[in-house]
This record gives sequence, C-alpha cells and structure tokens, in this order.
Amino acid sequence: MQKPWLAEYPPGVPAEIPAQRPESLVDVIEDAFQRYAERDAYVCMGKTLSFAQTDRLSCAVAYWLQTLKLEPGARVAIMMPNVLQYMVCATAILRAGYVVVNVNPLYTPRELTHQLKDSGAEAIFILENFASTLQKVRSQVPLKHIVVTSMGDLMGGAKGFIVDLVVRHVKKLVPPYELSGSVKFKDVLKKGAGRKPQRPSTRADDIAFLQYTGGTTGVAKGAILTHGNIVANIIQNALWMEPMVGPAGTGPQLTTVSALPLYHIFALTACGLYGLYSGARNLLIPNPRDIPAFIKALEQTPVNIFPAVNTLFNALLHHPDFAKVDMSGLKLSLGGGMAVQRAVAEKWKAATGCHILEAYGLSETSPGATINPATSKEYNGTIGLPIPSTEVAILDDSGQQVPQGQPGEIAIRGPQVMAGYWNMPEETAKAMTADGFFKTGDIGIMDEKGYIRIVDRKKDMILVSGFNVYPNEIEAIVAQHPGVQEVAAVGVPDEHSGEVVKLYVVRSDPGLTEEALKQYCHENLTGYKRPRYIEFRDELPKTNVGKILRRALRDETAPQEQKKAA
Repeated sequence: MQKPWLAEYPPGVPAEIPAQRPESLVDVIEDAFQRYAERDAYVCMGKTLSFAQTDRLSCAVAYWLQTLKLEPGARVAIMMPNVLQYMVCATAILRAGYVVVNVNPLYTPRELTHQLKDSGAEAIFILENFASTLQKVRSQVPLKHIVVTSMGDLMGGAKGFIVDLVVRHVKKLVPPYELSGSVKFKDVLKKGAGRKPQRPSTRADDIAFLQYTGGTTGVAKGAILTHGNIVANIIQNALWMEPMVGPAGTGPQLTTVSALPLYHIFALTACGLYGLYSGARNLLIPNPRDIPAFIKALEQTPVNIFPAVNTLFNALLHHPDFAKVDMSGLKLSLGGGMAVQRAVAEKWKAATGCHILEAYGLSETSPGATINPATSKEYNGTIGLPIPSTEVAILDDSGQQVPQGQPGEIAIRGPQVMAGYWNMPEETAKAMTADGFFKTGDIGIMDEKGYIRIVDRKKDMILVSGFNVYPNEIEAIVAQHPGVQEVAAVGVPDEHSGEVVKLYVVRSDPGLTEEALKQYCHENLTGYKRPRYIEFRDELPKTNVGKILRRALRDETAPQEQKKAA
C-alpha cells in the first residue's frame, strides 16, 4: 500500500522499528532495573523509590508468586490506582511468568465479577480501599489468592503509618471488609525478601496483559496484548518522541507525570512501561480529580513529559494555582484517550509554552497507532500520522480502501495490534480483516500527506473523560429494571468530560422516577458510565425493523444538553 505519511516523518525517525529488539517485557524490565539502578523510578505523595529499590521489591513479590505454583501464563489481577505498589506488582507478575489483568478499582461488583470470571484470574493484588467490593463477589469468582495492600505500605515507617491513619480514619476511604484467607502485602514482601524469582522463558508471542475494553455486544472483552505487542509499541513511541526528548535512556533523566490511571492502556504504555524503558522518573498521581493536590505535586516535582486527556488539561488550566507552577522544563505534552479540543490546546500552549501532540490508539493497539510529529509546533485538529512499522487504511463497508480524502473506517496493521480477544474468536474475526488490519469502528479521513482526522464513530460508543462507554452495556443493565420497557443510551456533549451518558426511557411502571432509576444505575454501573440525564418518553424512534435509532435521539437533543451544560 502507499504510505504518504513517511515523507512527513521528522529527520531521523525511521519507517520501521528495529527487527532486533527485546524479546519480551521481562527483558525490558531486567535491563531497566540494572541500567538505571541509581536513578529515581517513582515518586508518590512525597515518597521516592529508586530503580534498585523497585527491583528488590519486584523480585520479592515475583518470588512469592512463584511459590504459589500457578501454571505458566496464569492470570493475576491488579486492582489499584497510581500508587507505588502498582508497578512493583505489574513487573513482578511479568517476571514470574504470568499475565497481568488490569482492573478498574472503581468497578461495581457486577463489573468486577465479569472481568475476574472471564479472565480466569487466580490471584489479585488489591488496595484495601476497594476490598469491600471484592468481598461482595468473592464466592462468585475463581480467585485462589488475595493480597491486600494499603496506601502507606511502601511509604516508610512513620510516613506510612500517618498516611494509613488519615486514609482510614480521617478521610474514611476504606469501607469495612472481610476477606478470609487474604494475605497482607507487607507479609508477601517479607516472605520474598532477598530472594530472586526463576526467570521465565517468555517469548514475544506470550501474553503479557489482558486489557479489558467495552464491547459492542455490551460485554467487556479482554484484548490479548502479547509481550511483542507492548515491546513494539514502547519502541515505536520512543523513536517517535526522539526528536524532542532524545534517544531513550540517554542524557539527563526526564520526569513524566502519571496522572492517568496505570490500569488504562494509555498510561500503562506511555507512562509506566515507557518510563521503565527510558529510565524516566514517574510522578504518580493517585487521584487526579484532586486538582489542588495534583498541582502541589507538580510544584514539588517538575515534569518534562505530560501525557493526559483533554479534560485533565482543561481542569488544570481552570484552576488559579496552576499558573504558579513552573512548567519551563516541559518538553512534550501528549493528548490521547479522547479528542483534544482546539480551545484547550491553545490555552495549554499559552500557559506552558508547550503545545499538545494529539495521538490516537486503542486497547487493541497497545495503544499507540498515530501521533502528530514531535517537531510540530501547532494544534492541527488531526490525530497525526501512522507511527513506525504501522499501516493505516481507510476502508468502506466492503473492506476496500476508499479514495484519498473520502471518509471510511480506520483500520490499523502493525506489530502492536493485539493477538485477538480473550476466548472470543467470533468477535476477533469481526474485528480483523483477512490481511491483518484491525477495524477500529472509528470513521476518519486521510489527507494527501497521511494525516488522519476522525469525523465520526461507526460504533455508538460514548467517550467519557477518555473512557469508552458502550450503549449496549448501559441499555442491557437498565432494561433489567422492572419499571423500564424500552431504553436507549446516547452520548451528549459535556464541557468537562467531553461527553456524558443520556438515557431515553419508555416506562412500564408510570411511577418510576428519575431519582429511582439513577440510584439503580449507581448500584450497577461505574461512575463514568452512569447517566447524567434521563428523559422519559412515550415512544422511541425506530427503523422499519424495530431497531432504536440512537443517532436520531443524539442529533435531536445534543444542542439542548450543550445549553444545559453551559
């Protein structure tokens, strides 16, 4: 296929990544811990861990995991926000020869049950703040081993004690729970202290992560990301960013901020794993919604690389204290997860002197697929160019490439594209073309230079603060309410989160209220999936075969909701 984008590559950026590269993430991890041993690796709430310290902790956890005698490739879940323990556990699981299953800690019991059962996870590392959720589903999931950790576990003696005291008794962020047979994280560290795990014979095509993503069927699917997928994407990103930050691991140490959750594929690769590969210091932000605390962390630890979603850039810009933060060292701002708005991009550049590079990717692509050149100077409204070793085709409904400049479905082929969906061969077959392109479901246009602009979403996916919300899942849950006859879920614009969920409901019980239905959704859906608006109607628009026309509802009411949000 023609690759017009190659002519737009900055000098020095290769068309392909090297064929000779690390076989697995285990190689990347081991090399990083040795090469950067004396460097700071992670900073969280004022506590710093060096690469050497992280290595020792990771070895202890990996050794303990291997004593459990799980089969090679066993799935081990992590359910925690951005705390020091996350990367310790993630690297340990991989070094032990197992598969990481990332779990959103804000999941409801229903969502958690599905993911643990579907993945077949046999063990989990969980922050105590969310242990009560696990308690509710303990008897329904295949877990054999549970490790519970606290916010203060790696903060050190007095500091850790104070942090836990505040979290548990002042802020009351740890609901009561009872998990019989669970193990304390500190006990795991004691049992593995000073021990080395046996290095697994991990290959490029072995699974590294099961990264769950919403499905058009309403059921979350596990994207199978191999060691080869992730290693390729780390190197693709590193080569792409080289014109601005230099070759990975050379020169003065850079600091990246991990404000996006590491269980999300964007932060996992762009922050956590790229940070390992390049020897960067990672500033971990456990709760980015706490903007004052976030700003204080930025004041204490200046950053050079800033990956974020549009809503987070916007939230910082609207806080008066952000203007006081010294951002003079910022070299690279990377926007992904949702569309970067022009107004936000322009304000960010004015405030920091560094413009936002908009990027595009999905869980299924590890995630990076297209990025604007690191040398670009202005926001251009596109998602950039295909990165090295990546091909992008714009396809019509029959799978043929459309003429240049015409809209079609964005399809991606490259070494970062997933191996398929976990235990879902039919869904995998639907998503892949015969020649190996992953069909994204997004509608885009490629210009004559290879820049791509997203114009619509083929799927009716709703994008809330960078998180995919699929209407089928919402509708399937709401339809189970005895007072609901019909329901449609659509996304409507919101200035804070990009989009929010709106429900259109035909009642079977005339007494059903908006408050009662919102409470039902609160009990069954994670926060970002819950409807902001609910509108009751006598009937919903449908096709001649009875399919509800979501687009008609969205187009009809979006202007009204924009006015309400304003």
